[in-house]
Amino acid sequence: FAALVGLSFGGAIGLTFLMLGCALEYYGVYWPMFVLIFYFICPIPHFIARRVSDDSDAASSACRELAYFFTTGIVVSAFGFPIILARVEAIKWGACGLVLAGNAVIFLTILGFFLVFGRGDDFSWEQW
Repeated sequence: FAALVGLSFGGAIGLTFLMLGCALEYYGVYWPMFVLIFYFICPIPHFIARRVSDDSDAASSACRELAYFFTTGIVVSAFGFPIILARVEAIKWGACGLVLAGNAVIFLTILGFFLVFGRGDDFSWEQW
C-alpha cells in the first residue's frame, strides 16, 4: 500500500512540474504538454515484449532487448523534445528546465511501478 501511495505522489509531483512549465504566466506556452504522449507510449514496448516472449526465465531475449531499445528511444525523445523547443525559442529555458525535472520524476515513477508491481507475485500490476 505504501508503494502505491509513493508512486502516485511521485506522479503528481512530476505532472506538477510539467504544468508549471506550461501554465506559469511568465512562460504561458503549452507546447511542452506534448510530452504526455511520451509518458503514455513509454510502457507499451514492455507490455508487448512481455506478452510475446514465451521464455520469461531466459537471461536474454531478442524481443525483450528490442523493447528496451524502443523504450530508451522514447525516453530520450521525451527529454530531447523540450530542449529542441527551447533551442528554437518556442518555449523559454526555464520552462524547459521544469519540463525536464517533470520528465525525470515521471520516468522514475514509471520505473518504480515496474519494479514494485512487475515481479510476478500474487500482488502484481497484471491484476489492475
